[in-house]
Formats: sequence, structure tokens, C-alpha cells
Amino acid sequence: MSDQHSLECEIKALIIEALGLEDISVDDIGSDQTLFGEGLGLDSVDALELGLAIQKTYGIKIDADAKDTRNHFTNVTSLAAFVTAKQAA
Repeated sequence: MSDQHSLECEIKALIIEALGLEDISVDDIGSDQTLFGEGLGLDSVDALELGLAIQKTYGIKIDADAKDTRNHFTNVTSLAAFVTAKQAA
């Protein structure tokens, strides 16, 4: 199992825990599934909660006003890549 895959699983678990999604499991969230709108159905409040949870868990800073921030939250794969890049910076 690659580090990227482990990180994606961690992030899926974090999404479930941070947003109180008890009725779904890590296996229910596809790494390339859209998190907002039609995909997982998250909203802007969820985005805020998730952003805070990611910052706290991984010790990184997320600039909510940055234009590309929204792109990083597209799906679990993009979020994992973002976390990896931030931690490497």
C-alpha cells in the first residue's frame, strides 16, 4: 500500500469523523468521487469543518481565500496531494 493510498484512507476516515457521517464507511467514498454537490453531497459548512480538521490533523495551513483552495477539495485524491505538497513545503 502506497503512502498516497494510506493518506487517502486517512482523509476518508477524517471526512467521516469530522462531519459525523456515521452511515458511510471509508470504502463508500471513492478517491476520485466529487466531495461537494452531486458527489458526496458536502456543502460549504462541511468544507469549513473539513478544512479545520485537516489543518489540525496534518499541521498545515489552508488559505480559504486562495483561488486554488477549492480545487484541492475536489476529491480525496486532490486533497491527499495537497496535504502531501503542504507537508513537503
